[in-house]
Amino acid sequence: MNKPTIEELRQRFSADRFAALAGVEIREAEPGRAVCAIVLNDEHMNANGTPMGGAIFTLADFCYAVASNGFTDDIIVSQHCSITFLAPAKGSELIAEARCIRSGRSTCLYEVTVTDDLGTLVAHATVNGFNLG
Repeated sequence: MNKPTIEELRQRFSADRFAALAGVEIREAEPGRAVCAIVLNDEHMNANGTPMGGAIFTLADFCYAVASNGFTDDIIVSQHCSITFLAPAKGSELIAEARCIRSGRSTCLYEVTVTDDLGTLVAHATVNGFNLG
C-alpha cells in the first residue's frame, strides 16, 4: 500500500459512521501512530456536564483504528480494550493519541491517551488488536 495522505485517510475513515457522526477528526497519522480529536458540544455531555464515557471511548477506539489500519491493506480489529477514566475534561475539545507498543504477525498492542485542550489527562486505554489479514 502506498502511504496515503491525511485527506485520503479522512475520506477512507469517513465510512466509520458512528465516529463521523460524533465529530471525530483525524489530525495526524503515520504508521503505528495517530492523533484524533473531538470538538465538544452538548451531544457529547452527560448529566453532570462533562463528556460521556462513551464519547471518550469512541474517540480512543477510532484513533486506535486509524493508527493500526491506516497504512496497511490488512484488516486489524480490536480484540480487547481496557480504558481507565482519570479526570473530567474541562476544555473545549478532546485529543487522543494512539501509539503502537508492539506489532506481531497476528496481534498488536496499542496505548491511547486522551487529554483535553487544557492538558488534562482524561483517560488511558490499551487495545489489543488481531490481524484478520
